[in-house]
Amino acid sequence: MSVAIAKKMTFEEFLQFDDGTENLYELENGELITMPLESEINRRIAMFLVAYFLQLGIPYYRLSMKTEMAVNSRQVGVRVPDLVMFSEELAKVMEGATRSLILMDMPPPLLVVEVVSPSQENRDYRYKRSEYAARGIAEYWIVDPIAKKVTVLEWVEGFYDEQVFTGEQVICSPLFADIKLTVTEVLQG
Repeated sequence: MSVAIAKKMTFEEFLQFDDGTENLYELENGELITMPLESEINRRIAMFLVAYFLQLGIPYYRLSMKTEMAVNSRQVGVRVPDLVMFSEELAKVMEGATRSLILMDMPPPLLVVEVVSPSQENRDYRYKRSEYAARGIAEYWIVDPIAKKVTVLEWVEGFYDEQVFTGEQVICSPLFADIKLTVTEVLQG
């Protein structure tokens, strides 16, 4: 859902924007997009993955939910992934930040996870895919509780190679060889 604004909003205007609510927004080609409230299943999936990555030994300070990230499409915009895994370098840059926002001049996250919400499929499968590839994000997971699948995208020479997993298949992650998760386990959150 777009918020009606008189003109296209710049990235700088977005950084200053405050409508006095707790709403989260993405900035897409100058349009302010209200992020829908999370469904319980989407929230549980994201929390399950945070807990799983912690068990794998990923330090808590490298995992973040709802961190804003500047991306480049036709102009600089902002996305708010469900889960972001920072590299050690990015975690150090983010230390002490007053806003959880990854700017264009910062190192990219290692992993971004989007949990698909109804009517958001095009965003997660198309637009964010190209924006995250342009940022050089090593791995992008699209967890789709609607289609009951997990798509793992690996960044190779500027583009994403795609693997799709369903049912009892173990998710194969180029970054995390130790993962033993099935799609069913992830979707149960």
